[in-house]
Amino acid sequence: MKYNTRHIINKIFTVVTAASVVLMIVILISVLGPMIWRGSSAVFFKSTVEFRKMQLDLHHRGDEAEIGDEISKSEIYRDFIYHKIDVFKKGINTDYYTDRVKQIYRKFSKELQYNGIKGDQLSRRRKFARGIRRDMEKAFKSLDKAEILQIIDDVNKCKGDERIANTKADEFFVLADEYKETIKNFDLSKRQQYAQALKEVEGLVRQLLGPRSDEPLPAMVMDRYGATRVDLAKELLDKIIWKRQWVQQNPDKPMVEEKVRRATQFAGTELESIFPYIEENFDTITIPRFTFYWQYFFDDSTSGHYFGGVGPEILGTLILTVLAMAFVFPLGVISAAYLVECASDNMAVRIIRMSINTLAGVPSIVFGLFGLAFFVLVFIPFFGGPSKPCILAASLTLAVLTLPVMIRASEEAIRSVPKTYKEASLGLGAGRFRTFVKVTFPAALPGILTGVILSLSRVAGETAPILFTGACAFGSVPKSLFSQTRTLSYGSYDIAVGDKIGMLVPHNQYGMVVTLVLLIICLNAIAIFFRAKIFRRLKGH
Repeated sequence: MKYNTRHIINKIFTVVTAASVVLMIVILISVLGPMIWRGSSAVFFKSTVEFRKMQLDLHHRGDEAEIGDEISKSEIYRDFIYHKIDVFKKGINTDYYTDRVKQIYRKFSKELQYNGIKGDQLSRRRKFARGIRRDMEKAFKSLDKAEILQIIDDVNKCKGDERIANTKADEFFVLADEYKETIKNFDLSKRQQYAQALKEVEGLVRQLLGPRSDEPLPAMVMDRYGATRVDLAKELLDKIIWKRQWVQQNPDKPMVEEKVRRATQFAGTELESIFPYIEENFDTITIPRFTFYWQYFFDDSTSGHYFGGVGPEILGTLILTVLAMAFVFPLGVISAAYLVECASDNMAVRIIRMSINTLAGVPSIVFGLFGLAFFVLVFIPFFGGPSKPCILAASLTLAVLTLPVMIRASEEAIRSVPKTYKEASLGLGAGRFRTFVKVTFPAALPGILTGVILSLSRVAGETAPILFTGACAFGSVPKSLFSQTRTLSYGSYDIAVGDKIGMLVPHNQYGMVVTLVLLIICLNAIAIFFRAKIFRRLKGH
């Protein structure tokens, strides 16, 4: 081959190689870039006053006086919303008024008995009050506004009657005027539709603002606070302002989704005004503030990973990774040393090599089932341990999973050691074992650490092998090797396939995945650092 031709071919291959590297970097950035951007929102975000309230209640973080002042300012606007909802709710909830009028009648009867009124006078007064009660109950059940107003006018004519004057029965007239005012801008024929629509609005307002201050504290932590992040709060605001519904615009075409202002559902009612009010005063209600939530990497999480961080998941991932590497490193090096230094090229060794190559391509879920069948049910109970998934079983399973990679990497590293190193050691009178320990192994260590780096990445990111052998979605920090543990890989899997809670907090799922990627990068960086340090030492630097 001529020099010019070879030179051109070399240039072409150089360009192709550089293009391949650039393409790989572009693909990596296009995949990891959006993931890191979304995952970073678990740490860097705009928080609402609900987040700061939660941090103060659960972790005693923040200035109590400052947060209390923010809550007080927000409550002024929230109380207006609650008041409007309560007033409207009374108009559609006839049971509320019916119960009120019955209570007034009972209090009136007890008052008469307390004042010593008996006989015919007691019966006459009760009968008169009972008539008012029945008339008002009839008004509450009626859907005819004209009939209701007539009944209320008739009831008000009884005001000042000597049979009920200056008694608890005066509350009848207060209640009648209240109901009259409530239904003034109210379409009674839509009472059922209003009730259903109001229930949906109340649920969204509760998600945005949390429970009212006068309500009992909910049992679940996720129900005690409203939207803690501005992005989630804005999504809820959009759902409050706009109602999405499917409409059949053309009989021959599928239904289409359209957005309708929710205020139109309550046009002319007391509730219509709260929708523009919430929209206009959104910042005053939520009090947004930029937050660097670095505690995300240390905090525990609540049920469904709705609040909190990934501290236990990071700890569990590190425990499983370190233990698995503690098992696989000596086994992999010893196996590789045997295959290179001791074994001859016979049928048994060929079968072993073929088995190692085959195991390297076995799906990880198979290793998980093997770990369950062997380590969980047989191996650990044989030595007196509990027959249940635990950290020890999971780490042993991960060690078996990555053992083929470790063996092959260690084998190639040992083979790459120059024979002159071994011949010189043997020539000086050292035995084969001493030669391997003092000469071959140190020289092969940088290559062996390459296998460790590959194994670290796989061990830390695996989900299927630990699914049956030691991982759990929730639980306390493990106290022994026979406890289950939470991991980043299993945590992100649990959010992805779990209930709808995970769908409400996608930033936590992305945050957990990005944390796993960063953890793997850190572990690899540490291994690469030690490999480079050992390599420099071997070169005499």
